Amino acid sequence: MSDAVAQETVELAPLQQIIDEYKGQRGVLIQVLQRAQETYGYLPPEVLKAISEGLGVPLSQVYGVVTFYAQFYLTRRGKHVIRTCDGTACHVRGAAKVIDAIQKELGIKAGETTPDYQFTFEVVYCLGSCGLSPVAVVDDQVVGRLVPEKMLQIIRDLREA
Repeated sequence: MSDAVAQETVELAPLQQIIDEYKGQRGVLIQVLQRAQETYGYLPPEVLKAISEGLGVPLSQVYGVVTFYAQFYLTRRGKHVIRTCDGTACHVRGAAKVIDAIQKELGIKAGETTPDYQFTFEVVYCLGSCGLSPVAVVDDQVVGRLVPEKMLQIIRDLREA
């Protein structure tokens, strides 16, 4: 990781606008966290601290909510997010080979992000598209009937775009 990435600072002005919209309202922590994550792509410590202070909610409560719900991310994610299913139908139809190919191509394991922040790779256990198995969701697009070669081509096309 370069020093520029390691020392990246977070501009809090957009967050302050979000906090101002909800200030004084009760029960808005999740909405503020969702909007903040939409703005920043994840929830860095500076953002969580500012939300805590801005809403008057203990920082421990903010972290409690963020770590309870799987929709929130505490680490920076890649520009492209690949979620590959390894549920029963997908597994039986070869998801393990697709997962293996992705990990080798990207040089990361499931749950990780490439050092250049281009790709985040996750393995999930149901995407609700068993009829298309093995299936993945790439940047919110469902891709079915995967074989390793097809998945590798998708990754290579994303790199070139």
